Amino acid sequence: MKNKSFLAFDLGATSGRSILGTIENGRLQMKELTRFPNQILQIGDHFHWNIYSLFEHLKAGLVAAKNEGIEITSIGIDTWGVDFALLAEDGTILGAPYAYRDPHTVNAPDEFFKIVPREKVYDLTGIQVMNFNSLYQLFALSRDNNSLLKATKEILFMPDALAYMLTGEKVVEYTIASTSQILNPRTKKFEPELLDKAGVSPTILGDVVMPGTLIGYLRDDLAEESELGKVAVVTVAGHDTGAAVAAVPAENENFAYLSSGTWSLMGIEVKDPIINKETFDLNFTNEGGVEGTTRFLKNITGMWILEQCLKEWKKEGITYAYEKLVHMAETVPAFQSLIDPDHPSFANPSCMTSAIVEYCKSTGQKTPESHAEFVRCIFESLALKYNFVLGKLKGLAPFSIDKLHVIGGGSKNPLLNQWIANAIGIPVVAGPSEATSIGNIMIQAKAAGCVDSLLKMRQIIGESVVLDEFLPQDKDVWIDAYQKFMKVTKL
Repeated sequence: MKNKSFLAFDLGATSGRSILGTIENGRLQMKELTRFPNQILQIGDHFHWNIYSLFEHLKAGLVAAKNEGIEITSIGIDTWGVDFALLAEDGTILGAPYAYRDPHTVNAPDEFFKIVPREKVYDLTGIQVMNFNSLYQLFALSRDNNSLLKATKEILFMPDALAYMLTGEKVVEYTIASTSQILNPRTKKFEPELLDKAGVSPTILGDVVMPGTLIGYLRDDLAEESELGKVAVVTVAGHDTGAAVAAVPAENENFAYLSSGTWSLMGIEVKDPIINKETFDLNFTNEGGVEGTTRFLKNITGMWILEQCLKEWKKEGITYAYEKLVHMAETVPAFQSLIDPDHPSFANPSCMTSAIVEYCKSTGQKTPESHAEFVRCIFESLALKYNFVLGKLKGLAPFSIDKLHVIGGGSKNPLLNQWIANAIGIPVVAGPSEATSIGNIMIQAKAAGCVDSLLKMRQIIGESVVLDEFLPQDKDVWIDAYQKFMKVTKL
């Protein structure tokens, strides 16, 4: 088969990248072309995304791709979830999209549940309640008589809005739509009742399309300006986590995944959503995946706690390389101090180290004193919390879970990955760290006919990246530690 190259735009909530991916002799090769900031824009008391600045960065990525001298088969875009652009009847984008951190949705879910009960919203959507979900953003805009919403004919989620700016064509992609808490995962259609009760017309959202769908081609002006020509733009998994999970190099369905970064997402890939009272009580969520699958997962606080500690230590004039942190953690005794990473006191404290100390005091434990003790406390607590969530997944999964795949930045932390394996008692496979962009590219490759299935995608990924495997060790020690963790946290 002829080599084919693809351009992936991978946009996160703080930065974005354009990446060139080439399938050559059954292997994937990647090259970062551009990297750019994505900063929340504060205007008065509200927070927005500068979609017009992002568009300029996409245009620069097109030029960078042209400068590589390689024919581009297609372009795909993934972003963070829930946020959307408002479009007028003539197709004009109205203002700057609201950012999920905007305070106008504070308490919006509780207000909405007075109209539609919380249990019913979960039963219809299978999505965990977070105040910034698209449903509550729309409800808040309607409640506040937002003038732009009044002029809105339709909305497009962020990756679809950017694709619209590139092509002039509108689609609503499945994985990004699934983050909205408006989509029914059983029917894969939007629930008109929820939109109606939110005070907006059910026609505001179009029909859902799956990853790998042709959206259109670069607009004439962009094709000429970039000199790329009329390149196809296709839907990938528009939600970045959906793209990342598509890149899990699994050999069969008997796995769980952990997308490990500032936040951790642990889940399984299933054919049908899992929605019942237990999943409601546990706050599990059902989001869209590739080939119509469902990503059944749980949000867990990840490296956020460590990152906040590092910021405090930096103010003291002390900085650490990541390798140094790993070494430090190994130099102090094990299981002296354990915390529940998802305890409310760690959500956004003024001082993270003080919050950890107070938690340990209140639970009758030794309080960390050295930086090494703080790091070890965080790593061990994360490993044990992952074991807790995995135990819930095992009880809900329609298959046995034989392996955990760790993807994202955390896959490069060998000490934590070994401790995770010890805690959960099954093998851990770490990598790829660039899962989101790899998933974006491979979904394009599937759309172009380079591969014919998600399984084949994963085989190519497994052969193209370096993976590390960690086998469980010290079983009895970690069982005892888990019992202490459960007693301390009262989970």
